[in-house]
Amino acid sequence: MANDYYSLLGVSRNASDEEIKKAYRRLARELHPDANGGDKELENRFKEITTAYETLRDPEKRRIYDTYGEEGLRGGAGDAGPFGAGINDIFGAFFGSAFGGGFEQPRRGPQRGADSEVTVDLTFTEAVFGTQKDVTLRLPVTCATCSGSGAKPGTTASSCPVCDGTGQVRRVAQSILGRMVTTATCDRCRGEGTVITTPCQDCRGEGRRTEERTYSVEIPAGVDSGSTLRLGGRGPAGPRGGLPGDLYVQIRVRPHPRFRRDGNDLRCELTIPLTQAVLGAALEFETLDGIEDLVIPQATQSGTQFRLRGRGVPDVRGSGRRGDLIVTIQVEIPAHLDAEQDELFRRIAEIRGEEVADKDHGIFSKIKSAFK
Repeated sequence: MANDYYSLLGVSRNASDEEIKKAYRRLARELHPDANGGDKELENRFKEITTAYETLRDPEKRRIYDTYGEEGLRGGAGDAGPFGAGINDIFGAFFGSAFGGGFEQPRRGPQRGADSEVTVDLTFTEAVFGTQKDVTLRLPVTCATCSGSGAKPGTTASSCPVCDGTGQVRRVAQSILGRMVTTATCDRCRGEGTVITTPCQDCRGEGRRTEERTYSVEIPAGVDSGSTLRLGGRGPAGPRGGLPGDLYVQIRVRPHPRFRRDGNDLRCELTIPLTQAVLGAALEFETLDGIEDLVIPQATQSGTQFRLRGRGVPDVRGSGRRGDLIVTIQVEIPAHLDAEQDELFRRIAEIRGEEVADKDHGIFSKIKSAFK
């Protein structure tokens, strides 16, 4: 699978120019050959991120990459002029389709396949630590019978008689600006330049068939609901040998019964009895990584927070850093006391000089009697 330039730089697909620049500078400092003693693997990674940055920093190259992927860059997709846009795009912006079908960008050759999307459900733990998931979906794939040509085996496509194999037709129209000539995609061959006279029986000349495919997807640690993974070239095949589109994997994470996510930190609440809060305790606390020792000091108040460093969520960009686990203490007040417990608490109140309700009548009876 081709490299995803956004993943290489550790940024999202809607990252700003400044975010892309910052990500590249950080990675370049880490991977530059001068800083790594000639490590070939790191040198290759440095070349990859440089290629990604040079593409994404250029608005036109980025547009082509977002639309066609790396193949589009190699094929020169988009007929850009000196102003970063094709002359047909400029005229089209002003005149639209007013002159003989509009100034659409002509194309030649098979169309690229559309992009596709699939949703993957993860447990909370899988999202935190990463996992591998198989996704199965039905999508157009290259016809094995005709190898995507659309023509019956033993035959070939012929040149389009309408556009003479150019994939484009020229139209002349009169306008207030005078006589104007426009170029548009040929309707007969849809810009491919060829037509199928003897179509493949299995795909009926389409060059592709809808079949079930299963892909193994590497889910990086630290993803969250709403994260999107791009699998370049794993989407629907294009008609008659066209390049496949991309497959976008949308992540959906199920909630955890104890932990909730706050950025790269995890938060949870721990309820402890009054005796442990007053006297202190050493507890075994279960984190996503396993059992950790949690020391509760004496006189711990409800709402006190303890931070377990590095027990949170890994940075999805692969920096190696992890967030923290923040545990908030809730002190449980006993709802019922037996006679012995009641006596002990009253003794404590007496020692501390604290006024409490009478054992027999309660504090509300004392208040009522004061108003008689």
